Amino acid sequence: MNWQAVRAIYHFEMARTRRTLLQSVMAPVISTSLYFVVFGSAIGGYIPEVEGVSYGAFIVPGLIMLNLLTQSVSNATFAIFFPKFSRTIYEVLSAPISHFEIVASYVGAAATKAIMLSLIILATATLFVPLRIEHPLWMLFFLVLTALTFSLLGFILGIWADNFEKLQLVPLLVITPLTFLGGSFYSIDMLPPLWRTVSLFNPVVYLVSGFRWSFYGSADVAVGVSIGMALLFLAVFIVIVMWMFRTGYRLKP
Repeated sequence: MNWQAVRAIYHFEMARTRRTLLQSVMAPVISTSLYFVVFGSAIGGYIPEVEGVSYGAFIVPGLIMLNLLTQSVSNATFAIFFPKFSRTIYEVLSAPISHFEIVASYVGAAATKAIMLSLIILATATLFVPLRIEHPLWMLFFLVLTALTFSLLGFILGIWADNFEKLQLVPLLVITPLTFLGGSFYSIDMLPPLWRTVSLFNPVVYLVSGFRWSFYGSADVAVGVSIGMALLFLAVFIVIVMWMFRTGYRLKP
């Protein structure tokens, strides 16, 4: 394992976050605060409790998961797209560093940034609503597993995209709608039976449900199913990344 190379790429990506601190950290925190004002205060006045939890507190795991998914994908996407766009990726590919080490560096940095931002949003949420975390270790497990999984997805999208339009295509048209429809702001048990069944085909439902269970001990689907689905997504994305490097898909001229 070439730790020096991994550390160099990792620190470079983390330094890029420090250079764009206002955009990387402040913007998501401010937008999340607005969600609390609009959903927690306005809508929460009409929905006092969901599954025994105040509505403002109920949406906290969903808001964190919404930011975690979008930030993991966008961080990893831009991290690999710009070296590919500027063709500096060929220097990395020709260096004495394995494909695993390249992925670990970029994905590790993207996941770290997403986790840090999620923890900041969690701290911000305590200023608006009273929170409790019944299973803190499981909460961290879901946080890390989801960040790694969707950072891998972002890495795949960054390699796949060959222009800036495609770069935003999947996050805007797929990830964000699935997250909003994945029970982030409601319990799928509140839906009619037909739409509850349809919701179960949304993979984000399992992530949000498992993450909310770590807070309040209640879930829309069994926790074991949520963990299994998250691990399945991780395995699928690992296989896709391995195939991309083995075939040189959009990495080799």
